[in-house]
Amino acid sequence: MTQICEVEPQNPSIEIIRRAARIIRMGGLVAFPTETVYGLGADAMNATAVRKIFAVKERPLDNPLIVHVADEGSIKKLAANIPDEAKILIEKFFPGPITIVLEKKPVVPDVTTANLPTVALRMPNNKVALSLIEESGTPIAAPSANKAGRPSPTKAQHVLEDFKGEVDLILDGGPTTFGLESTVVDLTVNPPQLLRPGAVTLEMLNDAIGQVQVHPSVKLEMSSEDLAKSPGMKYRHYAPRAELVVVTGRDEDVAKKIREMINMFRSKGLRVGVASTTGMEYSADYVEKLGRTKLEIASRLYDGLRRFDEAEVDIIIAEGVDECGLGLAIMNRLKKASDYRVVRA
Repeated sequence: MTQICEVEPQNPSIEIIRRAARIIRMGGLVAFPTETVYGLGADAMNATAVRKIFAVKERPLDNPLIVHVADEGSIKKLAANIPDEAKILIEKFFPGPITIVLEKKPVVPDVTTANLPTVALRMPNNKVALSLIEESGTPIAAPSANKAGRPSPTKAQHVLEDFKGEVDLILDGGPTTFGLESTVVDLTVNPPQLLRPGAVTLEMLNDAIGQVQVHPSVKLEMSSEDLAKSPGMKYRHYAPRAELVVVTGRDEDVAKKIREMINMFRSKGLRVGVASTTGMEYSADYVEKLGRTKLEIASRLYDGLRRFDEAEVDIIIAEGVDECGLGLAIMNRLKKASDYRVVRA
């Protein structure tokens, strides 16, 4: 059975946190909120427990996990080298929605890092998550708490939909803030590489540590033979059950193109959904208005994609956004969810 315990986000019950921490220490699985999405956590130093994450998520073993810590001392125990750029990012953005990739020490199990010589480290800015890590007394490996390929969970209910009966405990701390997974930066290369965009934007990284290179997988499909140093780089991710197409261009051109596509798909007998980021009106079978600002769109994206499943549409047409700031992360998720089906209006 999967237990669900509601916790106050700003002042979580220590009794509930201790119950969850015992499960972690005993090799179990606990889903918990962060400021980005809900994570599916296990003791990062327990290889057997970590394998449970891969099994439950149906996740490929070459897709590394992010290790969550609650203090800088833990970073020193896990990372073999902490370059100056890492120290700057830690000082500026930890705790927060950013993950840094560093050379790992042998103490980190190979399964946690997908047999890579690197480890992805993050300190979440969420009191429930930090309390759980501290009380567990161990770093927690935690990918997003969803079945592999599905939209990531931004509410405890999303976790339950995917994992009822498969995880030991879900800590329900309410909706997450940012709604997209953390930014991932590889600091083992020169210049540093952005492996996955998030709420700490490329522009913010450039301001903090100078020029950061964008890994090709951020915008383009990654080869199946390539090694992924971060989650979200390889394979189809974030996808609803229906096929998804992204339309980009000027708002007026996008709206015109989408209306044409709605008519075309309907003529084939398909139920059509539209994910709107502009507020334009459409006569689709189901329309999900994600908001007008990029922060609104990011926070509602995954919940919106899951709603299309509930509406039982056959095809989803999504309005794209420009790739400045948080838009790079939004488009990264939409491209991967659509399997790179992008139409220019």
